[in-house]
Formats: sequence, structure tokens, C-alpha cells
Amino acid sequence: EGRARAAPDSATAIPLGWLIGHTGRGREIAVALSGAARALPSLGLVLLLVLVIGVIYKTEAAVVSFVLLAIPSILAGAYAGFEAIDRAVIDAGRAVGMTPWQILWKIEVPLGLPLLIGGLRSAALQVVATVTIAAYIGLGGLGFFFIQGIQLRRFDQVLGASLVVIALALLLDGVFALLQRLVVPRGVALRSVASPSGTPRFPRVDVPQTAGATAEST
Repeated sequence: EGRARAAPDSATAIPLGWLIGHTGRGREIAVALSGAARALPSLGLVLLLVLVIGVIYKTEAAVVSFVLLAIPSILAGAYAGFEAIDRAVIDAGRAVGMTPWQILWKIEVPLGLPLLIGGLRSAALQVVATVTIAAYIGLGGLGFFFIQGIQLRRFDQVLGASLVVIALALLLDGVFALLQRLVVPRGVALRSVASPSGTPRFPRVDVPQTAGATAEST
């Protein structure tokens, strides 16, 4: 079920984010829509879609709700990964005769992958933290133990369900954190870049000069 929910938002947000990051077009719109989507109340969105789609399709309504909640983080990670790449690296690729598709798949995608994984990590944690509200529309899951425990004043049951959710979130966070480190290409350093005002910006991807020299020599 988790994989079924992860597939639609990834299939939608990743190509769109890569397109925005690669072309540099539509970033302002994407940022505005992502910010608006992050502000949506999870429970209100689920209930609204159940009313719109219909009670007999409440499972589909819940899936659509969680997909909409996950898309902003994945979209931001996808286009931020491309934007963080030093333009000199892309220019070096063009200088050695790479086609736009080669630049996309051999430079931008590998170097932007760590931030994309970071977006997936954030989306997964958000969905895990909010998926329990599906119990309010009768879909069961761990949220059922919250509702039942509160109604019966069985706070040990509520605590147990909470610990399971926390453990699942920590497990997913650890897996994605490890994966995020593993996908960083060799010789690439990630460092934070701050704007003149001191506001943190997306990490910048730097490639050592030796890599550029090797590319030029080939």
C-alpha cells in the first residue's frame, strides 16, 4: 500500500521537477504551488475529497490526499537538485561535446540525486506522520488504535500506537539518510551556501577541478 501511494507522486513530481531544474522555467509557479500545498490541512483535505469523490471511493480519496501532500517535497527536491549544480560543470560537459540528453543523464541526474532523495525522505516522513488520519474515514490502520484508545480512555493503547508510528518514521528516516549518502558521486562535495542576507539556500554541488581537467583531456 505504501509503494502504491509513493509511485503516483514520484512519477508526477520527479519529471516535473527535473524539467523545471533543467530549463529554469516555471520555478516561481512551482514554488508558489508547493508552498500552498504544504499549507493544506491534511484531515480537511481527506474529508473534502471523500465528499467530492464519494464515500464508496474513500480509499481512492485518501490516496489522492496523501499524494497531494507528498508532491511538494518531492518536487522541491527534484528541481533543487538540478539548481544546486555548479553551472561550470554543465559548461564543461558542453565543451567536451555532450548532447543535452547526455548532460541530463550523466551530469544533472547523478549530481542532483542526493537532494532528490532528500525530497523523497521528507515526503515519506510527512505521509507516515499523517496517514493515521485515514482512520477517521473508516480505513483502519494504526489510526484506528488512536481513535479507539481515546474513546475508551485506553491511553496505553494510544501510546503504543504512537510508538509504532515513531519507530516507523525513524526507520524510514534512517534508510533514506543512508541512501542519500550512498548516491553522492565520488569526488563531489555538498556544502551549504548562504545568501548575502544570511538566509540559507539550497546546497551547492561542487566538483573538484581535477574532474573538470580530466573531462577536458578526454
